[in-house]
Amino acid sequence: MSLILTVNGGSSSLKCALFFRHDDIADNLYTIKLSNILNTPVMKVMSSQGELLERHQLDMTEVAIDHRHQSCLDEVIQWVHKNLPDSDIKAVGHRVVHGGELFSAPVVVNDEIIKNLEDLIPLAPLHQPYSIKLIRACQHLKPDLPQILCFDTMFHTHQPDVEQHYAIPRKFTEAGIHRYGFHGLSYEYIQHALKKIGNGAESGRTIVCHLGAGSSMCAIKDGQSIASSMGFSAVEGLPMGTRTGNIDPGVLLYLQRNYGMDTDQLESFIYKDCGWLGVSGISSDMQELKKSDKPEAEEAIAMFVYRAALEIGRLSAALQGLDQLVFTAGVGENDSSLRRRVCDQLEWLGIKLNKNANQESEAIISKATSPVVVRVIPTNEEAMIARHTENILAAAESEN
Repeated sequence: MSLILTVNGGSSSLKCALFFRHDDIADNLYTIKLSNILNTPVMKVMSSQGELLERHQLDMTEVAIDHRHQSCLDEVIQWVHKNLPDSDIKAVGHRVVHGGELFSAPVVVNDEIIKNLEDLIPLAPLHQPYSIKLIRACQHLKPDLPQILCFDTMFHTHQPDVEQHYAIPRKFTEAGIHRYGFHGLSYEYIQHALKKIGNGAESGRTIVCHLGAGSSMCAIKDGQSIASSMGFSAVEGLPMGTRTGNIDPGVLLYLQRNYGMDTDQLESFIYKDCGWLGVSGISSDMQELKKSDKPEAEEAIAMFVYRAALEIGRLSAALQGLDQLVFTAGVGENDSSLRRRVCDQLEWLGIKLNKNANQESEAIISKATSPVVVRVIPTNEEAMIARHTENILAAAESEN
């Protein structure tokens, strides 16, 4: 059995998926998640339907922190060898957050590309280092295996200049300081899902809300990204689990001058200390905030809802109207009360929410009379990575 392995890593987590290759299609077989990998890693194996098949802790007390990602990836590969002995992994597909100006399509890894990725670390300091670490881990574990990189910025590369550019001297814009947009693999998957729905769902003016600890939104017109909430980095836009979202740059200058913060401290501040955690002082987890009876927890939620509604207004202006709103990702797919609160602030756009459908997280949660269709669509970045990887493998095999 010919397989594709997808790899999507964070600072303390690793999400992999196995896809069966047949007839130029890659079908999901299993998803393997490893959490808490810097402490006591927990490995979960799920079926393609999301059924939990295995769950166990991994003993990595003797493994150095810097080698944990490689060890966890090795655990995944060993699981494949043990449970699918007749299978053969043909390629690994990676999610890479930042492609900069160099990468607007998937690429096959080589040493020069890895160097390019290292140069982009300052643009995505929270994510890029772990992508590189996992690419190198694959090279060590499976040196002859082709690795295909899929970038979160790819989907946004054709946005108009008026959306991408900041009001800064042109020499800096030409040096690559502009808005890139992220979560592109998620948005690309949603666009494919809308195409499957048909009846024009894939066309028109759509805003997709990818809401989770990392949140963003994207305005899509006739299948193309024309505007997004995230910009030069994955900090801009909505307040997130620990990230500030939009903030007056003057605040950072003030912190630097009056609180003595250096560059590293400011970076930690905007990426790790703010957002829902900073406002609430409780947690960066939306579910934990909802359980709390402290007013600071409600303030963090209310701020997120308010900023989300404002951003939808901005993106609706970019689209010159709105035909469809899609909620996706962890919070967007599962939190009916937050969806309701966002939609309640958007009645001026014509949104009419079906409260029962929303409570049940049905595919369409708007009323039949609503001028704007509101949908809930689960995202699947791994499926998008597998699709791109399969396309490159199939093209290479046809040439041979």
